[in-house]
Amino acid sequence: MQTTMHSRRGLLKAAAGAALGSLALPALAQPYPSRPIKLVVPFPPGGSVDTVARALQPQLQQQLNQPVVVENRPGASSVLGAEVVKRSPADGYTILLNASLQLVNPLIMSSARYDMEKDFAPISYIGALPQLVVVSASSPYRTVDDLLADARKRPGRVQWATAAYGSAGHLASELLKVRAKVDMPVIPYKGGGPALTDVIGGQVASMVEPMASAYPQVKSGRLRALAVTTPKRLSDLPDLPTVAEGGFPDFNMPSWYGFWAPAGTPQDVIDKLHAEIRSAMQAPEVVTRLSAMFFQPAVTSPAEFAKFIKRESDMYKSLVAAANIRLDE
Repeated sequence: MQTTMHSRRGLLKAAAGAALGSLALPALAQPYPSRPIKLVVPFPPGGSVDTVARALQPQLQQQLNQPVVVENRPGASSVLGAEVVKRSPADGYTILLNASLQLVNPLIMSSARYDMEKDFAPISYIGALPQLVVVSASSPYRTVDDLLADARKRPGRVQWATAAYGSAGHLASELLKVRAKVDMPVIPYKGGGPALTDVIGGQVASMVEPMASAYPQVKSGRLRALAVTTPKRLSDLPDLPTVAEGGFPDFNMPSWYGFWAPAGTPQDVIDKLHAEIRSAMQAPEVVTRLSAMFFQPAVTSPAEFAKFIKRESDMYKSLVAAANIRLDE
């Protein structure tokens, strides 16, 4: 009798264990993604990074069959948002969309406490935007030469606004300052939207900003575009000269964009995200929205993006040294 009772208890324990195991298996085997994904944009609404993110968000959400929540985390030239992603679990449920300043910040800011190679996993480069040199519609400047000529007459008085230190717009402004040999202070903002507002209002004389956020203000008549930062004129704006035409040969400074995940994110999750981003970039609705921004798509694999990051980092190091750009916070 005692032996029988022990046998029954053993069988019950085994059955209970098997039942628990069978309940746990579906949870472990759930395919990615099985819950909402947070897409961190390290700028406030209205700037170019936010504009690109919101063009992609509905399509990604539809493809992944999970909510994709755009979370704006502005501050410190995108460093705060980048650090949010760095500290997040490496599970694919928190990802970052940022521009080229993701690479530049550690070169110019002691407060950028992250290592591009060690702290982030590249997902995909997605493309670039031409940038515009803009002034208020009421500004007396009609050309880049007008702007620079006034800056030479009034050193330190004619200023650039910039979405953030380290941004493509900031680097383009600094490069133009160096090549033109002018004293034009750069005033940083917490994103392209607030900076453009002050340029429109005449509080700051000028700005270099990606077309996604700058061109709508030009089209509405609130800003005047003086030049584009691409090597050749844009086919859609044939009357707008390039910066290079203004006496600065080979001037080329686009704003490019990419997705990152926290380092250690499983490769199959990275590959899944890359595949979905590539597919989203080809969706007709997204193509239409990005084309309206003059966005130039070019989606790469994670490995190709990693190689691109290395090349760009080397170039930025040279530019930062030549322009003596440093921000200690």
